[in-house]
Amino acid sequence: MKESPYSFDAFKTFLTENFVLILLAALVAGVGFFAGSLWTENQLLKSGGTKPVLGVTDPSAPAAAPAQPTKGTASVDDDPVLGDANAPVTIIEFSDYECPFCKRHFEQTHPQLVEKYIKTGKAKLVFRDFPLGFHDPLATQEAVAANCARAQKGDSGYYAFHDAIFQRTTSNGNGLDAAKIEAIAADLGLNVATFTACLSDPKMTEEVQKDLADGSAAGASGTPSFIIGKSTSNGVIEGDLVVGAQPLATFEVLIDALL
Repeated sequence: MKESPYSFDAFKTFLTENFVLILLAALVAGVGFFAGSLWTENQLLKSGGTKPVLGVTDPSAPAAAPAQPTKGTASVDDDPVLGDANAPVTIIEFSDYECPFCKRHFEQTHPQLVEKYIKTGKAKLVFRDFPLGFHDPLATQEAVAANCARAQKGDSGYYAFHDAIFQRTTSNGNGLDAAKIEAIAADLGLNVATFTACLSDPKMTEEVQKDLADGSAAGASGTPSFIIGKSTSNGVIEGDLVVGAQPLATFEVLIDALL
């Protein structure tokens, strides 16, 4: 009787004769999947926003093309204002002093926003704290410190401290310890004893936690996140939600449409 081409022995013979080819195909598929995973992770790191990923982030990598902004709503609360309080456009920034992408925004896009929109009275910036848990305790400590600077020298003192933190931190939760924070206070002419006492005031930590809760409610999914909208008398801003360290062009499109 002729053996069926579908018998077990025929199938076993097929596997034996083609084992090398089957093994090679599996290896190629595995390499392809691994390479695809690496590409996906690399795209996440290039997207311009911080999220809890394993490994070292690379904030020097160019940001990918920005996604279409979604809508968000947030209050300016009682947080520090940079620029003319009566500016027609408000930019609310939710940021983390230990976020490398926030530092990149500060170094690259923030100065351009200040020159083009804030100094000209077209927009004002309201900075709200959004320290990410994996950057703590330093992220929250630095946010508290900036608020303590504000307690002594108002909004201008706040932004002077804000600038100094971003200029000096190495980011990723490895930035400024207590001694370096006090050094900034001394350099900016603050009363260091008063400043140090303020750092342990629970009301300052509560203020940071309120910002964090408000940012989450507004839809901030990473840092930095921005809500850009027309200024209002009640301080509640409804506008576009932009996430990530985006180029000036992203802000220009949104701000110019509001002017």
